[in-house]
Amino acid sequence: MNQTFAALQLGPAKRAAARVAAGAYAGSGSGRTQPYATEAKKKNPYSHTIKLPQTEFPLRADAARREKQFRHRCTDALYEWQLKNNRGPQFILHDGPPYANGDLHIGHFMNKVLKDIINRYQVMQGKRVVYIPGFDGHGLPIEQKALETLKGRDRDSLDPMEIRKLARNFALKAVARQTESFKEYAVMGDWAHPYLTLDPSYETNQLEIFKAMVGRGYIYRQNKPVYWSPSSRTALAEAELEYNEKHVSTSVYVKMQLTDESVARIGGAGKVSALVWTTTPWTLPANRAIAVHPDLEYVLVQVTENSESGSAGYQLLVGKDRLEAVSAMLPEGSTIAVVCILSGKQLEGLSYSSAVSGKQCPILLANYVTSDSGTGLVHSAPGHGQEDYELGLVNGIEIYAPVDDNGRFTNAAGAALAGMEVLGEGTRAVVAMLRDAGVLLHAQEFTHSYPYDWRTKKPIIQRATPQWFANVGSLKASASESLRDVKIFPEFGRRRLESFVASRSEWCISRQRVWGVPIPVFYNTSSGEPLLTAESISHVIGIIRERGTDAWWELSTEELLAPEYRADGNTYVKGTDTMDVWFDSGSSWKMLEKVSECSEGAYADVYLEGTDQHRGWFQSSLLTSNAVRGVAPFRVLLTHGFTLDESRRKMSKSLGNTLEPARVIHGGRDKKKEPAYGVDLLRLVVGSTDYTHDVSFGPLVFAQFSDTMRKIRGTVRFMLGNLNGFTPDMLVPFEQMSSIDRYILHELRRFKQNAQSAFDAYEFYRAMQVVSNFTNADLSAFYFDISKDCLYVGAPDDLQRRSTQTALFHILVDYTTALAPVACHLAEEVWEFFGPTRRALGKTTGSVFQEPWDQTRSEWNDPELAADWTALRKLRSVANRAIEAARTARHIGSSLEAELDVYVPLNTRLGQLLTKYKSELCKVYITSKVNVHEVGGAGTDGFVCEDRIAAYDTETPVRVVSRRSSLHKCPRCWNFHSTEESSLCGRCDDVVARQQ
Repeated sequence: MNQTFAALQLGPAKRAAARVAAGAYAGSGSGRTQPYATEAKKKNPYSHTIKLPQTEFPLRADAARREKQFRHRCTDALYEWQLKNNRGPQFILHDGPPYANGDLHIGHFMNKVLKDIINRYQVMQGKRVVYIPGFDGHGLPIEQKALETLKGRDRDSLDPMEIRKLARNFALKAVARQTESFKEYAVMGDWAHPYLTLDPSYETNQLEIFKAMVGRGYIYRQNKPVYWSPSSRTALAEAELEYNEKHVSTSVYVKMQLTDESVARIGGAGKVSALVWTTTPWTLPANRAIAVHPDLEYVLVQVTENSESGSAGYQLLVGKDRLEAVSAMLPEGSTIAVVCILSGKQLEGLSYSSAVSGKQCPILLANYVTSDSGTGLVHSAPGHGQEDYELGLVNGIEIYAPVDDNGRFTNAAGAALAGMEVLGEGTRAVVAMLRDAGVLLHAQEFTHSYPYDWRTKKPIIQRATPQWFANVGSLKASASESLRDVKIFPEFGRRRLESFVASRSEWCISRQRVWGVPIPVFYNTSSGEPLLTAESISHVIGIIRERGTDAWWELSTEELLAPEYRADGNTYVKGTDTMDVWFDSGSSWKMLEKVSECSEGAYADVYLEGTDQHRGWFQSSLLTSNAVRGVAPFRVLLTHGFTLDESRRKMSKSLGNTLEPARVIHGGRDKKKEPAYGVDLLRLVVGSTDYTHDVSFGPLVFAQFSDTMRKIRGTVRFMLGNLNGFTPDMLVPFEQMSSIDRYILHELRRFKQNAQSAFDAYEFYRAMQVVSNFTNADLSAFYFDISKDCLYVGAPDDLQRRSTQTALFHILVDYTTALAPVACHLAEEVWEFFGPTRRALGKTTGSVFQEPWDQTRSEWNDPELAADWTALRKLRSVANRAIEAARTARHIGSSLEAELDVYVPLNTRLGQLLTKYKSELCKVYITSKVNVHEVGGAGTDGFVCEDRIAAYDTETPVRVVSRRSSLHKCPRCWNFHSTEESSLCGRCDDVVARQQ
């Protein structure tokens, strides 16, 4: 994590930065350790001649209260304004719809604020931003939450329409709550017209995509193994799985007895068994084959167990490379002898009696078999595994799965197992049956990673059921090709998404729930064949466009059938499956057809979601868009990490470490322990963090950024206070501005260009680092420190003072616009307090977001001037060390008491520079006087600091000597420029005289 703004509290400029933040109005520069307030206690007769900053802009934000005053201006009103008034190209950031199944957490906040930062920046670039928030209103998560609201009622007794009504109401209420929260986060968008996947218009768009994919041959139905959740009673897609690393399974080594004919073929004798290994004993009732590798070597061994009962020996068929491991499982004292060695090819066509069912089954060849673990012979149940299924399909083996929707054995598994949960008592019963039959060689429990239902947090199984699929295999090439033109940040996201697409051959799109979009299929009651044509789907789409998807459950099959099929001599029944919610959300790009000005290529400029969406929304959107349009739906794909607590643990309810944004924004009951930080502080955390990695949130982080926010406000407050009363006639043309003011405008231009480069690359944290460096090093610790003298004690109409105010005006404008995409409320607040001055100077916009992003000028770019001031700043650090040495020795108090002697080769560029600026150096180094000498001079009477200054492509030796000034302190400006004690210096005498 790279939370950059925390760096404002660190570094060599820390003390100077803190002085500006905390004492900007007291004139407490490096040489002014006592604020003007101290002089006021002595009734300084000159206090009325000093121009201290004046502004009502508060140092403390009171954000929870004040932010509300600016929210409408920078959200709803701004969204409408920019669509009407911006003249740049259209920009679409397409919103990935969050589930409408509960309240929001900090992850939602990070996601939406990252999107909002992008949109606000694009608005300030003059683009017309289209951001339509989305909500995913279908699916099992919502259905389950809705059913949980029922108390004391049998959920299984509800008819489909009752469930759908409950789910719809629940989702709409969640949408309303989430909308209010997102608006509170100052997320700008078309909140009055969001897209909901449960709206009929959206549902018909989705069905149009489905119809197009049917027409192109991408959709098919097949009885094959899918991920099945017994706890949810539905098929799942891979994206709906999570893995439990602590799952405990039982592994068994089982003897499958060969038939007499097979024994004779391999030269065996007596009882000969093929030894198989499986970690899913519950699939053994569905065993239909054993797989061996054609090129592996197998051994037939004679086993003699030395038991008290004197049991007879038997023969085992096992992989040669696994013989040692298998031998270790035999009872102590057993002997084992190799009878013969056989190749996998020699085993093809042998048959055996399946251990549980007793069914005679074949041994088949399969290249996926390895000798890394197990026995080298793989138990194959085509109804419970993808590789087994493919093997069975090629060899005409029955796709058999005696397990029901609840994950229990059916009667087909046998009376002894019927009704048992396969992952619980069913597994134990199968193991017991194997043991009783004498075919269990070994059994043990082990802990490993196992797939779980991501919603119920319970284990899943693989089970063959008739399901609808999208043929990803035929889409992979097009999808991968379309990604070549997509910019993906971070780059590892490209590899991740491409690998997920490449490793996938199909997508199970059917779900056995009622809350969703129906798969508009009809089945012939006689043959079971599906009716799914362009005409039948179009007719259903027309009905749903008028009545919504409830019509599928409300109307009869006859009413839903297209007219041409009502009297074709067949009878039909409508299907009961609904579509995978990833198909729902993955169809969202189609709703952009009506708003996008791009008719070819991607409709959306940017998609941004969490890294888990490489398996989810990113992939489903990519596949559906390629299936229908042949292109990726996005031009830029951004990925953010997960949210963690301060101990770097993933946030979860079970750990009790989740964070509700509302609690951070409004505070807890005890405001001392849980302050009300407001929205902008949280936005600043998000904007200052490298979101491409996991991001930590917590009290310590918030406290750090609270200090940072005060620092930023102090910086702004200094500028606002010193611009009080600044009018157009006081502006100084650039060419007449002082050297330091022209230099700081050069740095302002460079700052804005660097920030823009970072925003353009979607590296907001780098932009905030640029803001941090400019705030800390260039403004607070340098320019503000030097400028206080002319601002506070110079004559109001003095050219130098007006030059500095002119620079402050430009800085404040571009500093505020740089902060605006991230800290939008603060930027609007600054714009409000800046109102009188900026309006007088022609900036009459009602919102800072109506301003151009970059208002710096090309004429400010002056590399030669920047090189001079870079050298002066480097020398300043040497001078500060010499001054600090004198202060530590208590020879001086403030730096203004010091006089410096600088020794440098005068014929060098650095020497010439110091000679040129000799009269101004005391202001730069905040001392009373600076003398410049040839390097060969004495220079030892005082506190010495020597160094080499790297400037102008060379290094120049310098020696700085600090000593106490022989002059007296001016009671007005505190510089030691007075020839007599308590008398005004020449400058102050002139200023006071002009004011009388």
